[in-house]
Amino acid sequence: MSRAEIDESHAQFRGAWRLFALGLPGGEVVERADVFITAGHVAWSLMNMAFLTRPVETEAELERAVDSAARYFAQGPHGWAFTLTPDWLSPVLRDKADAVLASRGLKPGMLTTGMVADQLREPVRHQSSLELREVRDEWGRNAVADVNSASYDVPRAMGREALAAPGIYGPECRAFVGCHDGAPATSTAVLRVDGIVYVALVATLAEHRRQGAAETVMRRTLEEAKRVWGLERTVLHATAAGAPVYRRMGYRDVTSFCSYFAPAKEA
Repeated sequence: MSRAEIDESHAQFRGAWRLFALGLPGGEVVERADVFITAGHVAWSLMNMAFLTRPVETEAELERAVDSAARYFAQGPHGWAFTLTPDWLSPVLRDKADAVLASRGLKPGMLTTGMVADQLREPVRHQSSLELREVRDEWGRNAVADVNSASYDVPRAMGREALAAPGIYGPECRAFVGCHDGAPATSTAVLRVDGIVYVALVATLAEHRRQGAAETVMRRTLEEAKRVWGLERTVLHATAAGAPVYRRMGYRDVTSFCSYFAPAKEA
């Protein structure tokens, strides 16, 4: 990994969440000197995210960034998250980060690995025989939302509020749903962020996992991105469950991220 790729991974995370926020009816993006806020203003706290704008050296710098985001989200009722990579913290600050965020009511809740691929490897396993449908209408948007909300154990209504808005699926997005017997089983979306393809919303229902479903729909979505945008370099942020699949496809690790979550006011 290199500093440039660490910075790229962070910029892609911010850029993708910026598109999500701007695609939501009440979404907003706020850029401040010390924090970058992508607020969907929805109940699913994952879609109300704040990020650092640059590497930080001191505890005071980190506190200022978190406090700035906290003041912003305190204006609304929803939970929110702050995402950072340890590679943007000075060595002495890395051991203090959890305590700094905990003192502001934020607890670590999601670990991901930033990954990149310039091109994919050829498949090493048989591709799933799912029916692949491009997301073009309300059915497709709801299918993406429903598969992701089920995979993350989030209520369906909350998932649809966050992920089924038509504005998300504009010219900077391509998405596909893999169906089994006509019912949604898996999904992938890609976003064009600063001339790179960002892979998001990769999810598969429990009964269809370990059958090549996610890889099949993801490869199809990336083929469409290459056809439409002429782009092949891709970035994603993988959970522990997804990382082995992506490495097999040709992705390599760049850096780690931790998302810290603050609960909704009524929680």
